[in-house]
Amino acid sequence: MTLIFAIFGLIIFSVIIYVFTQEQPRLKGQENKQLPSKKRNPSECSIFNLEIGDIIQHLGIDWVVEGKLTYKVGAYSWFEYLLQDDEKIAWLSVEEDDIVEVALLEPTNQLDISNIPPQELNLAGEVYKLEDSGTARMTRTGLTMRRTAEKCEYFDYEGSGKKVLSIEIWDGDIEVSIGEKISPRSLTILPGDGKTVYRDYD
Repeated sequence: MTLIFAIFGLIIFSVIIYVFTQEQPRLKGQENKQLPSKKRNPSECSIFNLEIGDIIQHLGIDWVVEGKLTYKVGAYSWFEYLLQDDEKIAWLSVEEDDIVEVALLEPTNQLDISNIPPQELNLAGEVYKLEDSGTARMTRTGLTMRRTAEKCEYFDYEGSGKKVLSIEIWDGDIEVSIGEKISPRSLTILPGDGKTVYRDYD
């Protein structure tokens, strides 16, 4: 009889312990929570803080940001982002001096420059006049093609309408780009994952 009471008491005790533990609230932090994503919110992205891997949509083309150059002249600075869409390359120039100016330019080999760039150029029937020139110090992130020198001589030209032309001399290597000024509102920015997509063209 004593053994029966002992077994019965053990069963009751086990039931009480089970019920008690089931009713206890789960400790905070024990749930399996998904780690927060490192991906930025689109509202946090702007033309001034683009990162490698971000997508720039413009006129039906999805450009990927592959690199960033920062030009500095004294206290003044501006940016150029290397954009790529498959085998197509472009530079997105962003500067702010009273107003924000954005230009999209693509490299061209249609202009032969062997000496110091002149005050006026003619390309494909369009006349471009020199608006600004100087020497800038450089910092870079990601891929920047052959633009690897610590300094750059730049010559910025403007044509009719919104047309622009840029000549840059990198340690003797002359690069010419042509394009036009665009409205920042014409760009749609989608945050990327911080990784390059295309191979290095340097």
